[in-house]
Amino acid sequence: MVTELQKELKTNLPQIMILLKNNPAIAYTRIIEIGKAVGKKYNIQLLVNFPQQNKINEFEYYGRRDLSLIIDRLKTNFPIERAIIKQKAAQVFEGASINDAYMYEGKEGVRVLFGEDRIDILPHSLHTWCIIDEKVAGFCDWLLVNVYNKTY
Repeated sequence: MVTELQKELKTNLPQIMILLKNNPAIAYTRIIEIGKAVGKKYNIQLLVNFPQQNKINEFEYYGRRDLSLIIDRLKTNFPIERAIIKQKAAQVFEGASINDAYMYEGKEGVRVLFGEDRIDILPHSLHTWCIIDEKVAGFCDWLLVNVYNKTY
């Protein structure tokens, strides 16, 4: 899915660059539309995020960082024990800080911090606030299968 997103964004990059010069809001909207169209094929809402304004000009990272996958907005608990998710994260991201997160009103989540990067894992969504390298992609694939019951 991420590879497909990267391909679509690269194909549309000339148009996006022109839009950025003329109207950044429309460029952003176009990027969001591309992400949603790719995610729709997988029954996932796929969002391309730009947590800092200047990141929208870093074209080489489009589809390679700061992605959100909204899988099922109604879920508040993981289908497997949270400890299993934390254990897998510890195996993949040696030395990372792995903590419970968003633990209120019967909800649960896990936050993985490594350096200045993080991954937020919630029962209904997955948020990567980092570059998606092979290690991150492998972990996210594991989550999609084991937590979100998605196979591709």
